[in-house]
Amino acid sequence: MQQPYEPAGAGEGSSRILVVDDDPTVAEVVAGYLDRAGYVVDRAEDGPTALARAAAHRPDLVVLDLMLPGMDGLEVCRRIRGQGPVPVIMLTARGDEDDRILGLEVGADDYVTKPFSPRELVLRVESVLRRGRPAAPAQPLTAGGLTVDPTARRATKNGGELTLTLREFDLLSFFLRHPGRAFGREDLMREVWGWDFGDLSTVTVHVRRLRGKVEDDPARPRLIRTVWGVGYRFDPSGAEDGS
Repeated sequence: MQQPYEPAGAGEGSSRILVVDDDPTVAEVVAGYLDRAGYVVDRAEDGPTALARAAAHRPDLVVLDLMLPGMDGLEVCRRIRGQGPVPVIMLTARGDEDDRILGLEVGADDYVTKPFSPRELVLRVESVLRRGRPAAPAQPLTAGGLTVDPTARRATKNGGELTLTLREFDLLSFFLRHPGRAFGREDLMREVWGWDFGDLSTVTVHVRRLRGKVEDDPARPRLIRTVWGVGYRFDPSGAEDGS
């Protein structure tokens, strides 16, 4: 079993990243770039080892290859997320759109397609971690039976706790801050994800997943509306209008 990759000079309290990839070259390059960026890096070459690493030292983020021997990345993601909330960035093969969407649907916060720039991956890691850090104290947001507490990172619907991923929480918070305003997928990608580029299907999948958690009937959404030709709008009234 492979031993954890111990970086030299990582400061105490640095975020811990678990890199899971069965390609030793990819794992070494990714770990090296993250090490130089100041992160503490653990490595695993398969699913069972990844689960053991995550149980022994809870990571702040997981970089996870989708194609792993024995136990694929989707199952690893499910099991790691089942142990508690932790951001996951999937590594997928270029062109495998269905696999990328599946990764997002099991709770991955982001994905990067191979071949990829290690510098881009580090930027994605920084972006996901930055949005997951406690925000400055802010008043809870309430609309349409939903309440979001940005400081506690807690969301409820009619008093019941919602289990949201990092991006789902950020997306819901953004909608509640801007009720009645329509946003295109490009706008949401920029404002919620903090990216000026990327696959817009990421936004589509997250909106669909969020609807599944906040709508009474996700097939007929009343809170997160589709604005045809534009994008999406949060309607706190939840009135039925056929959209």
